[in-house]
Amino acid sequence: MVGKLTVVRLVLAISVLSSLLLTTSAQSQTCQSQTFSENKAFTTCRDLSHLSSYLHWTYDQATGKLDLAFRHAGITATDRWVSWAINPSNNLDSSMMGAQALVAISQSGGTPRVYTSSIDGYSTQLPEGNISYAHSGLTGTRQNNEITIYATLTLPNGTTNLVHLWNDGPLSGSTPQMHPQANTQSKESLNLLSGASQAGSSGGSLRRRRNVHGILNALSWGTLMPLGAIIARYLKVFKSADPAWFYLHVTCQTSAYIIGVAGWGTGLKLGHDSVGIKYNTHRTLGIVLFCLGTLQVFALLLRPNKDHKIRIYWNFYHYAIGYATIIISIVNIFKGFEALETSVGDRYNSWKHAYIGIIAALGGIAVLLEAYTWIVVMKRKNSENKTGHGINGTHGVNGYGSSAQHV
Repeated sequence: MVGKLTVVRLVLAISVLSSLLLTTSAQSQTCQSQTFSENKAFTTCRDLSHLSSYLHWTYDQATGKLDLAFRHAGITATDRWVSWAINPSNNLDSSMMGAQALVAISQSGGTPRVYTSSIDGYSTQLPEGNISYAHSGLTGTRQNNEITIYATLTLPNGTTNLVHLWNDGPLSGSTPQMHPQANTQSKESLNLLSGASQAGSSGGSLRRRRNVHGILNALSWGTLMPLGAIIARYLKVFKSADPAWFYLHVTCQTSAYIIGVAGWGTGLKLGHDSVGIKYNTHRTLGIVLFCLGTLQVFALLLRPNKDHKIRIYWNFYHYAIGYATIIISIVNIFKGFEALETSVGDRYNSWKHAYIGIIAALGGIAVLLEAYTWIVVMKRKNSENKTGHGINGTHGVNGYGSSAQHV
């Protein structure tokens, strides 16, 4: 009997403790104590993870009707905008691109101006326009330092989860300006039925992949490829560098191709996942570069002997494809920066300036070596003419003949 009483007491204690924990959890949600004008009520609410914001909603899955109230606290100034949005693609990494937003503009009169906006770029000024969801009852209120947006949206049939995001920012006159760069994690995937959510990752996998793509391509096509061309053009003038220059050239270009293909592959996947970002020219040039780089690999495998009758045509093919690849590579890297500036603002300006420095350094080295090697070649020609070799002597017309024998 004592044992049974002990078990009963233990069960009762666990029940009481569970009840207390549930009550504490409910009370810890600030949204539970919030009230609304005109006695509006909602079945579910969440304290959102960033920016002192709260979401209240009632969802009827059968009809797709989502009745919501988004509340944003801490708006002390009158020159601020507030927004809540849904991303139809349900892509948490690029949640801003293509998002369908409800926007509230603070006004000195008290009641905010509320409208809809479809977001097509990271530098958007939230222009007023239609969104892809049917909606009604779009209104806004301001009380003290809190702005609340009300609306009823009609979601596609069967919707249970959605990716939503929220933010605020300054106004220029009545035009929204970009929100602070630090406010990039105010987003999550939300289950409308259970209220469970999944926050976006700290850096965002899309941003990490974008960084990897940029580093791989700037290193390969944009740095190693021009460096390999500099090695081939200038080091072979010096007899002491023969045949080391050739192996350095091949190593440099082969490494550039392998790393470049990896960057190209990440770019294809990145373009597929970056909904709404316009990479058309950058993507096309990337495909052209892959094809030209592959042709250069075949050039290495199909290289004829130096005394073969078609060697002159191979040389022309190799030089033409090589220099075309380098020029397009540099152009395409700047096209990538241009696309980023359009879509995510000036976040990558430091990367752009660093790459400009690298290209300027390589260009300066090439100019100096061009001048120096011409001096070496002319001195060599004069020396050979004096010894009777002439322009058709051992070292050839441009001083490159001896080194070319090892290519």
